[in-house]
Amino acid sequence: MNKNIFSNTKKDKSPKGFYTALAISALMIGSACYFSYSQNENKKSPKQSGFVSEEAVDRKITNVPKQTTAITFTTSVTTTTQRPITTTQTAVTTPAVTIPAPDPIVAEPPKEKTPTQDSKAYHAPLDNTSNIVNMFSGSELVKNATTGSWQTHNGTDIAASVGDNVYAIASGDVIEVSDDALWGTIVVIDHKNGYLSRYCNLGKDLNLQQGSSVKAGDIIGAVGDTADIESGLEAHLHIEIEKDGKYINPLELFANN
Repeated sequence: MNKNIFSNTKKDKSPKGFYTALAISALMIGSACYFSYSQNENKKSPKQSGFVSEEAVDRKITNVPKQTTAITFTTSVTTTTQRPITTTQTAVTTPAVTIPAPDPIVAEPPKEKTPTQDSKAYHAPLDNTSNIVNMFSGSELVKNATTGSWQTHNGTDIAASVGDNVYAIASGDVIEVSDDALWGTIVVIDHKNGYLSRYCNLGKDLNLQQGSSVKAGDIIGAVGDTADIESGLEAHLHIEIEKDGKYINPLELFANN
């Protein structure tokens, strides 16, 4: 029985079977190689190979989430503790001050009236002062009867006769005795109280000199005709009064005497 089996096997071996087996073997080997290659290619990835393939981007990416960073603020607070201040007060003892009693008030005797206190203290410059030729004009311009010019008249012209006595209106010192080209012979008395009296158109014969002292009512000269600027008027005395350097109306001092 065994002989038949072996004899059948030998009969089946032929060239056609051999080639068929060889083709199948080659096919199997090729399949195995392809399978192995495919497995190796699939195992490769961008991370393993180290290469990153980037696709060209031709549009803007807008949906990119913004990174939000939380900012933490730390506030440092410094607390200052103020120490209490202790004030020590020292009592100061002020010595007693003795104020002396004031001296008794002694009443002063009444002062003698001066020309500034009472106009009646002034003596009239002439025995008769009622006939006024030209009044005091102050700052107003008046026409001069002799020259025809308009000017201020700083004094008062009182009509008199040539040779009539002229009196000092108050006590004082004679500070000027002169001959003026316009106002003739002049005497000026400083009464030491802010008042000055000036007497013009006097006669040339005088009994006093500059520096002399006079009292109210003393004769200082006589009416003359020496004032050329008022030669167009009748005989008269031209008298001027200054108070603190300003001309005033002479009649305010002696008009009621």
